[in-house]
Amino acid sequence: MKVRRWASLILALTLAGTLLAACGESVSTQSNGSDSNSTALAGELIVAGNGATVEALMKDEIFKKFNDKYPEVKLSYVSGVSTDIVAKVTAQQGSPQIDVTVIEGGEQEAGRAKGLWETLDSSQIPNMSKVDESLKVNENSGVTVNFTPMGISYNAKLVREKGLPVPESWNDLARPEMKGNITLTEMSSNFGRSATIMLAYANGGSEKDMTAGFDKLKTIAGYMPTFAKTAAQLQQNLQNHTSVYTAWTMARSIVQKDQGVELEFVIPQEGANIVPNVASLVKGAKHPEAAKAFIDFLLTEDVQILYATKLYYNTAVDVKLPEDTGKLLDFDKSKIVALDYEVISQKMKEWLDTFNKEVAPQVGKQ
Repeated sequence: MKVRRWASLILALTLAGTLLAACGESVSTQSNGSDSNSTALAGELIVAGNGATVEALMKDEIFKKFNDKYPEVKLSYVSGVSTDIVAKVTAQQGSPQIDVTVIEGGEQEAGRAKGLWETLDSSQIPNMSKVDESLKVNENSGVTVNFTPMGISYNAKLVREKGLPVPESWNDLARPEMKGNITLTEMSSNFGRSATIMLAYANGGSEKDMTAGFDKLKTIAGYMPTFAKTAAQLQQNLQNHTSVYTAWTMARSIVQKDQGVELEFVIPQEGANIVPNVASLVKGAKHPEAAKAFIDFLLTEDVQILYATKLYYNTAVDVKLPEDTGKLLDFDKSKIVALDYEVISQKMKEWLDTFNKEVAPQVGKQ
């Protein structure tokens, strides 16, 4: 009897062990299946974009919010100006190290012409469908995540003290009173390029006919000791009061005003272009699914509000902003000139040659 009881007990334990093992295998299999569904969003996602305040916002807030949703993705940031980022992606073709770029529209278009970006669509990036049609990127090679208008900024305190004119036209930048009071970036910078294009528009030309714009730029060059190479130089010139006027964006002007420089921003009577910041997926990126999730995340309400309240960019999608921020970022959209970025991309080499040969030699000669 004892032998039978022990045999029964052993059989029961064996069956129980078998059942537990089967359950464990089932749980393990289900767990692995779940993991395989999320492995597409694992790994290190490398994002490239502007430095300074843009980099700080990306690392300190946007990355953290993204990781709250996708903790399995490690995020790294490569900072630089847009032209340098396009150069890096170009050099890495065939073996890209960067997954996502967030750069200015003109440089993004130059990259599109080189075949650097994947085509995006709203089936994979749902928030794309919320972006205003006017902000659409050529061939859906990227998606606009924010924008800001170009214009003229001036130090209101120095204008009052020196009895200088409040600018109303792009042609005011070429007035004799500007001598010793103006700073512009060179043609390779988006700020200098946009100002020259708008000088052309103010005198009957356009990005398709830049002769009048370059003629005005030659005059302006004579009023300056040098062209600034970067936005950081413009910022320094404004902060140390060696410059009263410059041409750059509303967003940067508001940031400087926050930092104690009494800047005012105007969109001249001839109008101005906007500067879109465009997120693109690098062709052949190592982590395309994580990249798409990240681009979609940049278009969420939380991130759009961060762009507006922290960096003073206008949002690419319609979100409810704090009332004071909404008023601060409001501008006359009827004055916006829609530039042809494809033409700009095609003409850039020619414009740089003209700038170096005809404009730069005029520096300081007035």
